[in-house]
Amino acid sequence: MDGDLGDFLRSRRARIQPRDVGLPSHGRRRVPGLRREEVAQLAGVSVDYYIRLEQSRGPAVSDAVLDAVARVLRLDGTEHAHLYDVARPSRAVGRSEPQLVRPGLQLLLDTIREAPAYVFGRRMDVLAWNALADALSGYSAQTPRERNIMRHIFLDPAAPDRYPGWPAVAAETVAYLRLDAGRHPGDRQLAELVGELSVKSEDFRRLWADHQVKEKTHGVKRVQHPVAGLLTLPYEGLTFPGDPDQLLVVYTPEPGSETAERLALLGSWTANPAHPPTI
Repeated sequence: MDGDLGDFLRSRRARIQPRDVGLPSHGRRRVPGLRREEVAQLAGVSVDYYIRLEQSRGPAVSDAVLDAVARVLRLDGTEHAHLYDVARPSRAVGRSEPQLVRPGLQLLLDTIREAPAYVFGRRMDVLAWNALADALSGYSAQTPRERNIMRHIFLDPAAPDRYPGWPAVAAETVAYLRLDAGRHPGDRQLAELVGELSVKSEDFRRLWADHQVKEKTHGVKRVQHPVAGLLTLPYEGLTFPGDPDQLLVVYTPEPGSETAERLALLGSWTANPAHPPTI
C-alpha cells in the first residue's frame, strides 16, 4: 500500500495546531495543522530531508529522526510503533501462508465455558472460537470468507442494528486493520481486502483515509442478539509470544449481571435447542 508513510504523517500533522507547539499562526493557512517546514524545524532536520521522508525518498531514516518526528507530532505509543512500521516497510510480497490455531489453543478456548472467546488472526479473520462465541456470532455456520470481522462490520446490512455503537465499532476495527497493514505492507490478500471494502463501503473509505491506529487490548462492545437481547460485553485481548499475529479475545461480563445471565441462558439453549430460553 504505497503512500502510507506520507499519508500517515500528513494526517498526524493536520491535527496539531501551531499554538499547541508554541509557534505563531501567521494568519490564515491553506492547510490545517502544521506545515512541513514547521515539523522539520521542531524535529531538528532540514526541510528537504523531511519532505523526502513524507515522499518515502532518500536513504533509510534513523531512529533518532523518527523519534523526533513522533515527539513533534505527539504520537502515542501505538502510533509511534506504526510510524516505524510504515517508514521501514518489509520487502516481502506475495500471499501469506494460511494461519492455523494450535490444538492446545483450541483446547484452551473450549475450557472457557462461561464467556464467549475467539481467536482472530491476520486481516481480522476469525480462526477459532468456543461454544458460547459460536452461539453469539454463528461462526460455525459461516464460510471462511464470511468469518472476517471487516466484511461483517462493513458489508453485512444487519451490522449497524446488531451493534448499537456501530460507528465506534467500525472505527476501532479499521484502526486495528491499519496496524496490520503497517506490519505487513507486502500482503496482497490484505491489499485485496482493503480494495474490496473501499469499493463497496463509503464508511470504510472515510475511516481508512483517517489513518487512525489502535491496538485491540480491551474495551466494551454492545451487541443486540436476536435471542439473548442487548448484551454489554467488556473484553480483553491477549497476544501470544510465539505468534503475535494471533489475538485471543475473551468477553468478560460482570458476574451476576444481566448480560451474564443472558449469556448463560443462551449457552443453555445451544446445548438444548429444543427448549429455547425466554429473555
